[in-house]
Amino acid sequence: MLKHVTFLGAAAVSLSMTTGALAQDVTADTVVAKVGDTEITVGELIIARSMLPAQYGQFPNEVLFTGLVDQLVQQQLLADVLDEMPASIRYTLANERRGLLAAEVVNDIYATAVTPEALQQAYDDRFADAPEVPEYRASHLLVETEEEADAAKARIDDGEDFADVARDVTIDPSGQQSGGDLGWFGAGAMVDEFESAILALEIGDVSDPFETQFGWHVATLLEERIQPQPEFEQVAPQLMGELQEAAVIAYLDELTAAATIERPEEGAFDPNVIDQVDLLLEE
Repeated sequence: MLKHVTFLGAAAVSLSMTTGALAQDVTADTVVAKVGDTEITVGELIIARSMLPAQYGQFPNEVLFTGLVDQLVQQQLLADVLDEMPASIRYTLANERRGLLAAEVVNDIYATAVTPEALQQAYDDRFADAPEVPEYRASHLLVETEEEADAAKARIDDGEDFADVARDVTIDPSGQQSGGDLGWFGAGAMVDEFESAILALEIGDVSDPFETQFGWHVATLLEERIQPQPEFEQVAPQLMGELQEAAVIAYLDELTAAATIERPEEGAFDPNVIDQVDLLLEE
């Protein structure tokens, strides 16, 4: 782990460590190390820890603490070598600052935008008066030729179990295990020819052979039902996300209406300017 965190080994610098501080006395601003006049704080350690890859979770905090202090000290030593901040870093920090501050506002909106009442209302609006959607459960067998399909249909008509015949002859790999059972599906889930054949059946009926792009089928309708509405708990996370997103958009619309915003006129810039990294080297 320390090969990745402390990439230089021991630094030749005297560290002024906070000693004797009880856990309850420590704050994010507590100084844990200094490089010259630059302080490294507990808050910086916490952020550095949060950004470590997941595999570092196997190490105890005693190891991570030392490694992170070393990392931040080494980074500061290198950073102090530069007399001026390169343009690329300045613009990167500006974007990072903007993004982090925006994310903080979004998080605040997410935390306050959705009440239990609003969530329940969203569920009711979505599902209380939703139209009934029929679903079908069918089985099929799939073969390559019409002759094979006719022969399979004849075996079923003679009393053989549909699932047994499907397991015996179908070229559909899943059907060889399930006896052709396709489970529940709704309108539009199957190709048109298959759906038409199923809709023409009564429960328990077996279709005549019919062709689709996959080959020749024989199908039977096992069950019909009205699609059950999802439970509140199932869709609450999705509904919450939608409400939060709507709240952010509404707030952005409000901010936009109140702000003075200038955007580039059409044609004012060559869009390829976004690839001109060399501009950062001219400053």
